[in-house]
Parts: sequence; C-alpha cells; structure tokens
Amino acid sequence: MSATPASLSCPAEGPPRAGSEPLPPPIASGSAAHRAARWALFAGGFATFGMFYGPQPLLPLFGSAFGLDAAQASGVLSATAGAMALGLIPAGFLAQRYGPKPVMLASIVLGALCSLLCAMAPGYGALVALRALLGLSLAGLPAVSSAWLAEEVDPRTLGQSVGLIIAGNAAGGMSSRLVCGLLADHTGWRGAFAGLGVLGVLAAFEFWRSLPPSRRHRPRPLHPRHALADLRAVAGEPGLKPLFALALLLMGGFVSFYNYLGFRLVQAPFALSHATIGAVFLLYVVGMFSSPWAGRQADRQGSPRVLAAMLALCAAGLGLTLSNALPLIIAGVALFTFGFFAAHSVAIGWVGRIARHSKSLASAAYLTMYYVGASSMGWLGGHAWQAGAWPGVLGFLAALWLGCVAIAWHMARLAPARAASRAPAHGAGIASQF
Repeated sequence: MSATPASLSCPAEGPPRAGSEPLPPPIASGSAAHRAARWALFAGGFATFGMFYGPQPLLPLFGSAFGLDAAQASGVLSATAGAMALGLIPAGFLAQRYGPKPVMLASIVLGALCSLLCAMAPGYGALVALRALLGLSLAGLPAVSSAWLAEEVDPRTLGQSVGLIIAGNAAGGMSSRLVCGLLADHTGWRGAFAGLGVLGVLAAFEFWRSLPPSRRHRPRPLHPRHALADLRAVAGEPGLKPLFALALLLMGGFVSFYNYLGFRLVQAPFALSHATIGAVFLLYVVGMFSSPWAGRQADRQGSPRVLAAMLALCAAGLGLTLSNALPLIIAGVALFTFGFFAAHSVAIGWVGRIARHSKSLASAAYLTMYYVGASSMGWLGGHAWQAGAWPGVLGFLAALWLGCVAIAWHMARLAPARAASRAPAHGAGIASQF
C-alpha cells in the first residue's frame, strides 16, 4: 500500500525538453540490483509496519499500567495512524524534490529513534506524543516506495515487486505483535518499545546498504500552487470520493476489531497472556495471500463482484466472534482478516483504474483516508467497548460494515456506465496488488 509522487503521472509536465539527458534503462528483472532492491524494500516495509503495529496487543497492559479505559489506551495507535495520515501526501511531494530513497531512509531512521524514545517515555501523555511523531516519521516509506519502483525497475516486474512490499508490510505487522507480546511479558512495555527501536535501526542500515541509488528520478521543484492544483483535480474526479470513504470505513473497522479483541481475550473465560494474544495476530498471514489473489480475481470477474463477496466474508467472521469458544473466535478472526485485506486490495486497485489526472496522488489520498479511519474509528471503537463490551464493538463494526455495503452498491451501479465510456486504465493489474 503506497502512494507515489504526483510528478510520476502529472500531465502538466509534458514531454522531455529537447536536449535533456535521456533516462538510463530501468533495472532489469533478475539482476543483482533488482534482487537487492526487492530485499531492501521488503526490509523497510517490515520494519515500518512492525514499529507501527507492534504495540497493538499491549493495549490492555497500557490500560492497567496507566489507569486508562479502552478508548484512552487505544491512543497509542490512534495517534500514530492520525499522524501518518497527515504525513503521506507531504512525503510524496518531498520525494519529488529530494528523491524517493532519501525520504524513505529518513523515515526509517526517525521511526527507529522515536521507538527508542518511547521506551523512555516518563508518562502516557509523552508516550502518545512520541507515537504521533513516529507516525509522522514513518509516512515516508508507504508514501514513496512504489514511486521508487515505478521509476527504477522494469515495468514488467513491477507487480511482483509491489507484492513483495505488501508481504513485508504484513509480515512486519504480524511478527512484531507477537514479539512485543513476548517482550512485554518478560520486560514490560518499555522493553517492547526498545525491541522495536532496535528493529528499526537494523532495518535502516540494511535499507541504506541494499537499495540502489535512484538513477531515473528527475527532481521537481516544490510549488504550493502546483500541489494544490493536483489535489483539487483528484478531489473533483467522479467515483473516487466513495472509494476514499470506503478506505476510512474498512480500516476503521479493521483496527477497531484488533484493538478490542485483545481486551476481550485478556478477560475471563479466556485470560490469555499478552504473548498468546500477540500470537493471534499471526493470522495476518492470510492477508499476505488474499491481497494478490483478490487483485487477480477483480481483473477477471470485476471489482464490484469481488468486493461484495469479501464484505460478506467479513460479516461471517464477525458473527463467529460472538461465540465463547476460542476455536470459533480464531476462525472468525481468520475470515475477517482474509476478507479485509482482499477488500482493501480491490478498493485501491479500483482507485488506480478510474483515476484520470494522477493515479499516484489518488492512491495517496486513498491511503490518507485509510489512516484517518484507523485513528478516528479506532478511538470510537473504544467507547463502543466501554458501552457494551464485545457485543458493543460488534454493533459498531456492523454499522461500519453497512456503510461499506452501501458504498459497494453505489460503485457497482457506476461501474457499467464507466466501463462503457472508457476502457480500464493501463496498469490496472498492477494497481490491484497494492
């Protein structure tokens, strides 16, 4: 999931000027540089989303350590997601001026520093502030990683390379939750944040060492007037706004689900340890498979049909979590996770298909709403927990799900008319894998 600078597809740039130097050839598939680039971006995505999501199973621990209710404890994640949402589009514009690699490297380095500082936070307020700074810092990699690929690698391998970034994102989010749970059980929450900081330091070194320098990037001066014109053009495109709203509801529901599932599993009759709750997040592995699979199915069957099926799967998973039988809850988590990642893949691919002015900036706007949903809906879900425990959270998630269904129905009605007016955008198969 990434957003690229608007310069990659902005029609205002026009053809290269006469006498300008020709671009060097892109990195060839299978070359040593291509393998190094894929590894570097995998490592960067792993660390970025590891530092982002690692503390999620520790929310009940924060509640008990600082005397907080569920909504207040979720601020550790909500602040991070909200700050990342604010940083995505500015990071894209900074990459236009200074290049993708420096922005991505600075993102990982600053994220590692913030994680280490979190381990020394004197209180919960300072911890939330540092996590917000972390989110702002980390925005550089998801905002720019696909831009580097689009500029530097052979287009025939772009989809495969983007898929590896997604795998790194999911793997980092999944494994860091487990590791943080284990560290917290033995060293407390400060040790967990120190572990995330060390992960970031190691990833930053590997990223700096492995990622080849940008050879095809041509800097574009920063100009507020041009940036505002690009943003207005994307905001005015028909069909995109419903998908932006879908991003907000999808991610809001997903974060709320995982945030407050931990509060349920730490209580009777389950009374699971933080490490065991972290192990539940290993179910993220299903998302590593469902995202590219759903993108392929959307290419073959159409986005409306696949999105509807995945929303139905999410509903089935939510229903199973009403049970008090842990195996049924785990099955429900797996179904919900599979459906979410697949629906997100279809939605952002749909953005790539219908955006006309700047597909890259449209993707950045989608991801901005995605993380706004993580921040705002994740916080509101805490109030649902306070009001009605897990059934209250499920009621809140059902309301978000109905909103997703309404948007999917609306987009399905628009699809035939749009298909008749223009062919699918070039590169849609690649976009569907983001």
